[in-house]
Amino acid sequence: MKYALVTGGSRGIGRAICQKLYAMGYEVLINFVSNRKAAEETLSLIEGHGELIPFDVADADAVQAAIGAWQAAHPDDYISVLVNNAGIRRDSLMIWLEAADWHKVIDTNLNGWYNVTRALLQPMLLRKWGRIINVTSLSGIKGLPGQTNYSAAKGGLIAATKALAQEVARKKVTVNAVAPGFIRTDMVEGLDEDSLKKDIPAARFGEPEEVAAVVGFLASQESSYITGEVISVNGGLYT
Repeated sequence: MKYALVTGGSRGIGRAICQKLYAMGYEVLINFVSNRKAAEETLSLIEGHGELIPFDVADADAVQAAIGAWQAAHPDDYISVLVNNAGIRRDSLMIWLEAADWHKVIDTNLNGWYNVTRALLQPMLLRKWGRIINVTSLSGIKGLPGQTNYSAAKGGLIAATKALAQEVARKKVTVNAVAPGFIRTDMVEGLDEDSLKKDIPAARFGEPEEVAAVVGFLASQESSYITGEVISVNGGLYT
């Protein structure tokens, strides 16, 4: 069986990615931290073809325990596709940005990437096939005011994507990133959509399924000669 892990897979872009990978024939491990109900809804949407795997990506010990337990229960299998989607925002202008909000965003969005990727990389290299897809952000490419913490984390994720891609390409493991702009999920709740979409050439917010379609391509065999890339999904807002 083919297995994929999607961090932050219970809702929004993560849920759409889980559905896309299920449609591609994967058993999907749906990671979440606390919203079990939403995760169970996602599992229902993929008709039970997967399982829930709760842990906080920022907690290195919890990550290792959860992934280690799964690997022990599946000694003949490995997770061949990893989608690092888990992320949080704690927006504030730098002058008012509290240290706790800086560290929480870095720990989840960047250190969390290290914790999960490091735990799954060796089996991919041994099997000589893997796909690592990192969900970054327009904020990590352009930088956005009020998001110095988020921009730093997502920009770091882009740099890590490019570096790791060069380390593992010979083992047929690709590492790419997808950078969404304004996508209609709860992450953009409270934003003035009518005002913001005036600056978007496509004149609308994107849908989670449009991000998931790019992730699906990067997870496929057809993308085997693409690595170290960052694909923007932002309606032309920033190129």
